Amino acid sequence: MTISLIIPVFNEEKYIKKCLESLCQQIKKPEEIIIVDNNCTDKTINIVKKFSQKLPLKIIKEKKQGMTYARNCGFNDAQYEILARCDADTILPLDWIKKIDNNFKKEKIDALTGPIYFYDLPFKNIPYTNFLLDVYKLIRRGEESLIGPNMAITKKIWLKIKNKVCLDNQKIHEDIDLSIHIYKEGGRVKRDPTLLVAASGRRIKYNPLSFFVEYPIRLYKTLALH
Repeated sequence: MTISLIIPVFNEEKYIKKCLESLCQQIKKPEEIIIVDNNCTDKTINIVKKFSQKLPLKIIKEKKQGMTYARNCGFNDAQYEILARCDADTILPLDWIKKIDNNFKKEKIDALTGPIYFYDLPFKNIPYTNFLLDVYKLIRRGEESLIGPNMAITKKIWLKIKNKVCLDNQKIHEDIDLSIHIYKEGGRVKRDPTLLVAASGRRIKYNPLSFFVEYPIRLYKTLALH
């Protein structure tokens, strides 16, 4: 299947190089990689441009600040059948795109996700996000949730929900909101436990109140909204 990869970026000069290096090593490369410049003021975009000869890169601009706006901009611009997404601080295993391709070929699914481990936190080999996904699945009575740095959806399902997803990052988790809208359209989200990526745990490390207080509040607001 053909795959577009969307990476929203906002001042990610410390992380984007490793992410793009991991994409250079993919067994199967995506047909396009869309970098969504969400008003970067550092060297992020200059670093991205250095990979233009190695990767099928396209840089677009989203002036409205926020992850959801940047994600939607990339999804709307994407040309291909599957819309994959990761973050600028994500390091992808060499078979990541290949596994996404295989999952959508073998099963009738509308979206795919997998666990994350944090490469710069203690016990870095433990995919903590499996616990969060299990809790969410229990709350939602069997529904899976997408995780932003490690996900893919079909363009077909995106076209159905693009005008329905919530936009305020302060009130919702954009990936959970996306998942709920997919289910509302009768779609199916799959979690592949082998689709594992590494990401920075900087938000937990440097702003624990945001992760352990703000994030649960936003989860409650997201669920209450639906």
